[in-house]
Amino acid sequence: MNRKPYDTDVSDAEWIILEPLIPSSQPGGRPRFRDRREIVNAVFYIQRSGCAWRLLPHEFPPWQTVYYYFRTWRIAGVWKTLLKTIREQVCQAMGRAATPSAGIINAQSVETTKAGGTERGYDGGKKVKGRKRHLLVDTQRLVLKVKVLAANTADQEGAKQLLSGIGAQFPRLRYLWVDGGTTFVSWVKEQLGWMVQRVQHPNAGSHRRIVGPGVEPAPIDRSFKVIERRWVVERTYG
Repeated sequence: MNRKPYDTDVSDAEWIILEPLIPSSQPGGRPRFRDRREIVNAVFYIQRSGCAWRLLPHEFPPWQTVYYYFRTWRIAGVWKTLLKTIREQVCQAMGRAATPSAGIINAQSVETTKAGGTERGYDGGKKVKGRKRHLLVDTQRLVLKVKVLAANTADQEGAKQLLSGIGAQFPRLRYLWVDGGTTFVSWVKEQLGWMVQRVQHPNAGSHRRIVGPGVEPAPIDRSFKVIERRWVVERTYG
């Protein structure tokens, strides 16, 4: 690597773990002329900085080459395998089982570019036009699964799609913390056979309180509060 390093570059110790998970050159055809480690460094730079592909610094391979490998490896499931392997290694290093027995789910609406697409809509509650990220994490805030849908997708519908086929991926999962309604809680119990606990904000529903004539409504406490279990997934978003 004949350049100054970026903070997002993988270290030698990290590359020892990642290298076996990154596909090598396939037999036949033109030989690979790019260093796999530099491709990974470039992808990590894009993901961490949030810059456009075309704004990738010139020290890296051409952005078209980086995007080609990023997309090829995504279709081949390389990134999923990489995440799974590292997550299991981290859990085992903490003295835990490789796969979790409990998880937390949540959804977050984020703005996107003005370009169209099926996975784009308007979240009237959050007043956000873009996409909604449905996330499942374990109790250590490690990502288990992500589902990206249009922002106008109901949280409960997105959560159902997120949990589709989850038993085969994580057979030990038996407990779930959610902030969804009673209908979704019943669905999880019936369809998955899991134990479910709702974790809501202390002020949830306070804006809908009905008071009688001449009675002043109690002030709503809008101060920041760390919500047990739910804060785990919020840290992952952060």
